[in-house]
Amino acid sequence: MTRVSDEVRLWERPLNGSGPVDFVRRGANGVALSVRAAWSGPGRERDLVVQSLKAAGAALIAWFLGGVLLDDPLAMMAPWVALVLVQATVYSSLRQAAQQFTAICVGALLASLAQVITDDTTGALALCLPPLMLLANWSRFGDQGVYAATTALFTVASGTAVTVPAVTHRVGEAALGAVVGVAVNALVLPPVHLRDVRENLAALARGAGDVLHAISAGLLEGEWDASTAAEWSRAAARLERRCEGLRSARSWSRESLRLTARPLRALHRGSLDVPPETEDQRWCRVATHVTVLTRTLAVSVDDDRSPAPPDGPALREYARLLELIGDACHESAKDGSRAALEELRELHGRLQSSLSHHAREGGAAPTAVLGTLLLEAENIWSEVAPAPKGGEG
Repeated sequence: MTRVSDEVRLWERPLNGSGPVDFVRRGANGVALSVRAAWSGPGRERDLVVQSLKAAGAALIAWFLGGVLLDDPLAMMAPWVALVLVQATVYSSLRQAAQQFTAICVGALLASLAQVITDDTTGALALCLPPLMLLANWSRFGDQGVYAATTALFTVASGTAVTVPAVTHRVGEAALGAVVGVAVNALVLPPVHLRDVRENLAALARGAGDVLHAISAGLLEGEWDASTAAEWSRAAARLERRCEGLRSARSWSRESLRLTARPLRALHRGSLDVPPETEDQRWCRVATHVTVLTRTLAVSVDDDRSPAPPDGPALREYARLLELIGDACHESAKDGSRAALEELRELHGRLQSSLSHHAREGGAAPTAVLGTLLLEAENIWSEVAPAPKGGEG
């Protein structure tokens, strides 16, 4: 997914215009890249293609069963229901099938009753639609309540005589569509949203490393200012938003395994293992510490605030410290991150010594800033490369 995202940015660079031609070109490029990503390998784009084809297939199967084999004049209900019940997870398909089927039954019955009472299309709609729309907002229906009103519209506007067999046909076709939609979603490549968790965790780790590397490079160049610090703060804010995406992905992954985990394992459908939720918490804490670090740097170059950033050798050593921690983020605290442990310890020791030097020579403000920066670097490092049990990290 990173490869595709990079390509999207490259395509969009020369298309920064706001005219309709540029808008169309950007859209066409986005579609082309999505098609290429879906073709090239597993990913969100391919998952979207699979779910779309499954929904279309479920509708066709339902139409064939209801309209061709059973020759039902009201067969439209079956493919309509099947189409919308191929949801993002099998569990949500089942839940929404129950909600939608109930809503359709209520809509068909109230519409039929209104038509019997008024014997007029407009009068029947005026009688049944207001209570059905109010009922659509009932939380028990979720977002499926609106199907009660749309079913009533189809029932009344179709011109079909209100009879017990007609109502039974509508309800039966809805049940057929629900069974087909849920069955197709559950039995044909059931959606499992585990890749999203892995991708979000990897992106969060890479993003934290990128921000730390950017800060390190800026501090080494020595020409950073308030606008540079503001850009670092915005990059840190994007990490916080990535944490929200990770939480959403984790929720989807849990739901996608409900009712499906055991059958999928029996079928040996890939790896169903995902990193534990403690990894989410760990990397979100890293994002928080990076945010505090960037905020400290932004405050230190604010002319209206008293703190001042450290300078000289201490700042260069701190930049190198951030570079090493950024490397560890990129490697997700695995093999390479521990190779630089000795150098990091040496830098940490020298920076601790610099605190006393700054207190004597530079005053309290630079010392306070350096101490805060060093504390946040230590916090990030302790999360990225925690000490092994029984030993020193």
